[in-house]
Amino acid sequence: MHLRLNDEQKMVQKTIRKFVEKELIPLENEVLRNEREGRPSLSAEKMQELQMKAKEAGFWGINTPSEYGGADLGQLMLAIVLMEVSKTFVPFDFGGSADNILYYGNDAQKEKYLIPTINGDKKSCFAMTEPGAGSDTRNIQMTAVKDGNEWVLNGEKTFITGGNEADFVMVIAITDKETHQKTGSDGVTCFIVDRSMGWKSEYIHTMGEWGPASLVFDNVRVPEENILGEIHGGYQLGLEWIGFARWVVGATAVGASERLLQMAIDYSKERETFGKPISERQAIQWQIADSAVEIEAAKWLVLNATFTLDEGEDNRHLASMAKLYGSNMGNRVIDRVLQIHGGMGYTKELPIERWYREARLWRIYDGTDEIQRLIISRNLLKGNVKIGQYI
Repeated sequence: MHLRLNDEQKMVQKTIRKFVEKELIPLENEVLRNEREGRPSLSAEKMQELQMKAKEAGFWGINTPSEYGGADLGQLMLAIVLMEVSKTFVPFDFGGSADNILYYGNDAQKEKYLIPTINGDKKSCFAMTEPGAGSDTRNIQMTAVKDGNEWVLNGEKTFITGGNEADFVMVIAITDKETHQKTGSDGVTCFIVDRSMGWKSEYIHTMGEWGPASLVFDNVRVPEENILGEIHGGYQLGLEWIGFARWVVGATAVGASERLLQMAIDYSKERETFGKPISERQAIQWQIADSAVEIEAAKWLVLNATFTLDEGEDNRHLASMAKLYGSNMGNRVIDRVLQIHGGMGYTKELPIERWYREARLWRIYDGTDEIQRLIISRNLLKGNVKIGQYI
């Protein structure tokens, strides 16, 4: 058992940290200004420029298999990378990647969708959530009815990340109503649907800067060859996509919280009340101490979840724990940091209020707090997971 990064892993962490400090953090004021004035945080051209700089530094396809030209760093190192990138709110994604479930495509689908996505020529999104079906997938209503060599899709998806920009969507629809009504999970299929096939997207305004989409399918015809994976096997693909996303939320919370806590520490040394820096006040010291402890706890939950996945083991229980604790930890830390900054923390002069709004979403998307608690408790009560079994 080894609880420290090796030299190669430390080098990756250091290089990413330097990239964030040199290329991303200097853009924060520009991003804040763009968002206040109703413009995109970063232009597509700027994003591409940043991705090319990262590629020159050797970071392209962080978790993409080497056979597709990626770095294939593994899940644990991907978590380390995400923790570093999340130390800024500047929206940045490394190029050369694709959704994990897209690798389940056949050779023709990989050629048409996977490789162009990895190369940056196409953008994808995944759609399962509906207006009446978020955490409860039994309420999915979108249908796909067979008509000759095509399937006709009707329904609506909502809160879809990347749905406004995507060239194609991997969408879950009911293909066997009777089976789905009995089980609540089976009888659904995942389809790859090009935007040109007729689905439409509409921007959803939120309290944060994240702009998800509502997707509408009105008699959208999809060829048989666009089924991803097995017919009626869409639910498992959906779980795999969401399972990956859950520990990512925890990693994001860790990175952001580390940056914010450092801001609070620096500010507490400068801000004086009654002749002393507030860093000498016990009320402030305890908030800093509690935040540091909780960040470390969340970090180890995330690393354990990713290490387990790299070992080829089922990490879904650990991923739920990492998301539940990490997302709540992030909300607590950001709230303390804002409190320490006082009135300045509440203004738009500092990015704290922006992070505050963003962090509230962490406890909702990719499985709410309540769903994570349901999963964790159910696994323990049914004996699927034993206390202490992962060490």
